[in-house]
Amino acid sequence: MTENSFLNDLPLAGDLVATDFQGWPEWLKTEFAENAHDGNVGSRLLSENDRVRVWEIRLAPGERWHAHRHVLDYFWTAINAGRSRQHTHDGTVREVSYSAGETRHFHFAEGEFLLHDIENIGDTDLVFSTVEHLDSANEPLPLTAADGNI
Repeated sequence: MTENSFLNDLPLAGDLVATDFQGWPEWLKTEFAENAHDGNVGSRLLSENDRVRVWEIRLAPGERWHAHRHVLDYFWTAINAGRSRQHTHDGTVREVSYSAGETRHFHFAEGEFLLHDIENIGDTDLVFSTVEHLDSANEPLPLTAADGNI
């Protein structure tokens, strides 16, 4: 997997619980390789125009959203409080607690990206709204109808 030192400057949330792919099963490494260019960054595409894509991610306890790639400037907002575990393409694993309304913004220079998954490790639904800016330094990735409800 590609190492991107710029990730050190991104506002990645949560507590670092593992590095160097520690504890990653083979199926997860395979999923990251197979989804290395999956642009469906949410479980449902709510809206798209010439400026933005608006996504929803809704995960029941124990549910996860597969590895996906962010290349566009974006922000997410937690609709409700909850907890997640995220694996990132640099081999790290983070566990994150969210409060309702918490928002984080990400900016990607040309060629930069974030490839990660998200799993709900809490006991309530985990719901986010994610807004991607289509006028970013990188071209938008193509979407697949099967995952994006488009």
